[in-house]
Amino acid sequence: MTRRFTISVLVAAALVVAVGTIMTSKAVANRGNGALGTVYVTSQGLYYDTFVSAQELPPHGPFQLLDNGETEFGPGDPGYLGGRWMIPNDDGGYDYLLCPLLPPGREEP
Repeated sequence: MTRRFTISVLVAAALVVAVGTIMTSKAVANRGNGALGTVYVTSQGLYYDTFVSAQELPPHGPFQLLDNGETEFGPGDPGYLGGRWMIPNDDGGYDYLLCPLLPPGREEP
């Protein structure tokens, strides 16, 4: 009985490691194909990783201001719009794009 229990525990542990590896690789794979950027959320005092998932959006609907890599609201805050940003450009207008913030936030860039 003890040997059977030990084998069961080892098989269960191997299964947990295998599933964890698969889930981690899927999560990393879904973070975009380019380099990660960083956005600072002033209301939380936290930095979040981000990636550009849509470089050009039409200027319709709500957008959140992102200026010099900083914004007021982040995940969990009322006012966070899921990464729909309007970013000031050199022409005095805005560029509109989608860059979700990836939890967890951290205190260092």
